[in-house]
Amino acid sequence: MSGHSKWSTIKRKKAKVDAQRGKVFTKLIKEIITAARQGGGDESANPRLRVAIDAAKEANMPHANIEKAVKKGTGELEGVVYEERNYEGYGPGGVAVLVETLTDNINRTTAEVRHLFTKYNGNLGETNCVSWMFEKKGMLEVECSQCDEEQLMDLVLEAGADDLSADEDVFEIECAPENFSQVKKAVEEAGISVASAEITMNPTNSVKVAGKEAEQTLKLLEALEDNDDVQKVHSNCDFDDMPGDEEA
Repeated sequence: MSGHSKWSTIKRKKAKVDAQRGKVFTKLIKEIITAARQGGGDESANPRLRVAIDAAKEANMPHANIEKAVKKGTGELEGVVYEERNYEGYGPGGVAVLVETLTDNINRTTAEVRHLFTKYNGNLGETNCVSWMFEKKGMLEVECSQCDEEQLMDLVLEAGADDLSADEDVFEIECAPENFSQVKKAVEEAGISVASAEITMNPTNSVKVAGKEAEQTLKLLEALEDNDDVQKVHSNCDFDDMPGDEEA
């Protein structure tokens, strides 16, 4: 798949650890609250909320937690107002890094993000310094053991997907954001479980890093993802054959 980096594989493995720590719930609740506040509490009329709720269900979040988060977003229950802020910069070796945050304190978040870039030999840049290297895409993952690649390809292309490729033990399905829900529905209605599904920012090019730069880049990306205010971290880095990335 054009522009898709090894960071996606590392994130997928890391997500399993985060789920065990309950960290995923915190990020999902913030997204549900924000989506409901911006577009209303009816998921059938609010695509962003629908995606967030689907992700929460896939993470086995209790229905009561989801319902409470929606009500906080619509104002039925008192809740924190989160502001969206993206940060852009460069990591070691010149890799592009795009950070999405939801925060109740912009000054705190800016200081923490800047500190992490500096700590791991990166540089926080100006708005739009790297965002032009990414494009918004719907991404779905299906375990290879579930289906035949050619049959899945026919299914998802007919449903509106742009591409399908294999990455280790999963098939990665790429589509335009507006086709995301219908592609996901088509896969599920065919009796195929979706391992993960999200609207993400896909890099249009990649930068290879190795050795010390690769280690520092991975530490930077993981440290950013571990920050409580950070929702998603995107990068165009390529860690191919980097020692230790299997355990990341």
